Amino acid sequence: MTISPYGSWRSPISAQDLAASGHPVSGGAWVGDDVWWLELRPSEGGRLAVRTAGDDGAPVDVLPAPWNARTRVHEYGGGAWTVTADRALVFAEFTDQRLYRLDAGSEVPVPLTPAEGGFRFGELAIRGDEIIAVRETHAESLARDIVAVPLDGSAAEGARGIRSIVSGAHFLAYPRFSPDGRRLAFVAWDHPQMPWDGTELRLADLADDGTARNVRTIAGSATESVLQPEWMDDESLLAVSDRDGWWNLAAFALDGTRTDVLTEQAEYAGALWVLGLRWFDLQGGRILAVRTHGDDSLVLVDPASGTIEWLDTGLTTISLGARNGDRVLLTGGSSVLPTGLRVLDLGTGALEDVRLGVDALPDAAYLPLAESRTFTAARDVHTFVYPPRNPDFEAPEGELPPYIAFVHGGPTSRVSAAVSLTIAYFTSRGIGVVDVNYGGSTGYGREYRERLRSQWGVVDVEDTIAAVLGLADAGLADRARLAIRGGSAGGWTVLSALTGSEVFAAGASYFGVAELSQFALDTHDFESRYLDGLIGALPDAAELYETRAPLNNVHRLSTPVLLLQGLDDPIVPPSQAELFRGALVAKGIPHAYLAFEGESHGFRRASTIVSATEAELSFYGQVMRFEPADVPTLPLD
Repeated sequence: MTISPYGSWRSPISAQDLAASGHPVSGGAWVGDDVWWLELRPSEGGRLAVRTAGDDGAPVDVLPAPWNARTRVHEYGGGAWTVTADRALVFAEFTDQRLYRLDAGSEVPVPLTPAEGGFRFGELAIRGDEIIAVRETHAESLARDIVAVPLDGSAAEGARGIRSIVSGAHFLAYPRFSPDGRRLAFVAWDHPQMPWDGTELRLADLADDGTARNVRTIAGSATESVLQPEWMDDESLLAVSDRDGWWNLAAFALDGTRTDVLTEQAEYAGALWVLGLRWFDLQGGRILAVRTHGDDSLVLVDPASGTIEWLDTGLTTISLGARNGDRVLLTGGSSVLPTGLRVLDLGTGALEDVRLGVDALPDAAYLPLAESRTFTAARDVHTFVYPPRNPDFEAPEGELPPYIAFVHGGPTSRVSAAVSLTIAYFTSRGIGVVDVNYGGSTGYGREYRERLRSQWGVVDVEDTIAAVLGLADAGLADRARLAIRGGSAGGWTVLSALTGSEVFAAGASYFGVAELSQFALDTHDFESRYLDGLIGALPDAAELYETRAPLNNVHRLSTPVLLLQGLDDPIVPPSQAELFRGALVAKGIPHAYLAFEGESHGFRRASTIVSATEAELSFYGQVMRFEPADVPTLPLD
């Protein structure tokens, strides 16, 4: 055992390991008895490849390079690919946003939609000889509708071949046809609502030409979020609704009559950041569902009695995928199981790995152990704490470790206990991590989620400070060496905390929001009115936009800052980081600004991941007085 200061420990987990072995997996689908999935390939420029297991069990590409199955509907995408009965892959290509069909045995995809028109397509599904999709049209004005696209390619030369089924709302999701084909259910909402604020479950009759008639709302409102409608039979739908403060399962008749299936203080849905998310599946008269209260569990619900059978999967983060008989696809992990795609056999309870998000994990002794902790200050704050852990090193007697507060994005999102090489990269070097579900996070009901209403930059900051000071007060963290890092909305919290308090010694903002007035004009449509709920509606809240913005509070800042930004980011444009950097230069605050060509919102390229991770560690070492091993020194301006 080597005695060495916290932060200076040598670790077998390198930044190259994070980039080379990490390939997040999502979107599993059954193709016969085979499983296909979507996989991020950092070593291939961050493209999203559809893959499956080859004859020897090793992953092989269904969609070869350089094709990239990624849709930009809402910019966050979702449902970018699907498969026909004869194993043809249909996908949205990232570079031009057209739909393509790749037939079995072919290597050259065939375009299905025109190059012109400004179309994007998401939440793809096959119905007969058509593709059903949510279409987003970027023309003179931005519009969305639910459409049918011919599979034969006849619409590739002109938009006339694309049949619009229904529109009538600014945002649309979850097109679901009744078993008899006579009706269409879908979810709709309009600005300034976000889908977790309020949505409407709408029902339409289908005319002979396939278009919607007699469109009516049967559930939902501006203050009730209804998600994932699924037909139970021709006369009733199952969905999730948070009318009573928690997303619970409810059944709806065609006239809107509602029957609550569950009324738990638990969540059976989450934030609809990407299209096509599923939280339940009808399973032979019972409902297979993901139940959330902080962590996730998988349960079987009897809709007649409302009783729940808990399924022991060992997973605490679960995304529900498609079902093939008793075999169900699950994506998730836990604090001891790496995140990945697995098959659960409902008959035997066996869980089989299909494709994990990492090729290999380091020895478990180098991985931190998650501790669920709730801190109380102005209110309860839920967190996961990861103390430093490395079997080869020990700190000098009496030394307390530095800690980094991880602040998730969204901000309407959450974190769960997980095996994370990013967290382990720091903890194995003697730096603790606390992952904070501040007020505004999902997973704890609407009241917890709405703590951030009009309080963004206040409650999130207070809750993060409560967590790190709680650790320091408990004698677990060095009060003088507390750092904060976050991306996107988490970057806003970083900059707000640094300009509004003196708690932190350092802060790293990944593509963070720095000011609000220009951001409200520059950001993309999906989030363009998000600030109405987080801060207030313009023009009435104009003064608050100015006073709350970290950019306008740099005069109170004395803490070094690391800014990391993708130059192709349409969600938080580079201007945000550049404005804040200019303010740091003007005030003479030590800082570094790293900008990455070709990166969007969230870094995907291996070279970027390595550069950003090593820069962050070097930055903390310089500011918090430790010598990190094996990373180049980041120049500070």
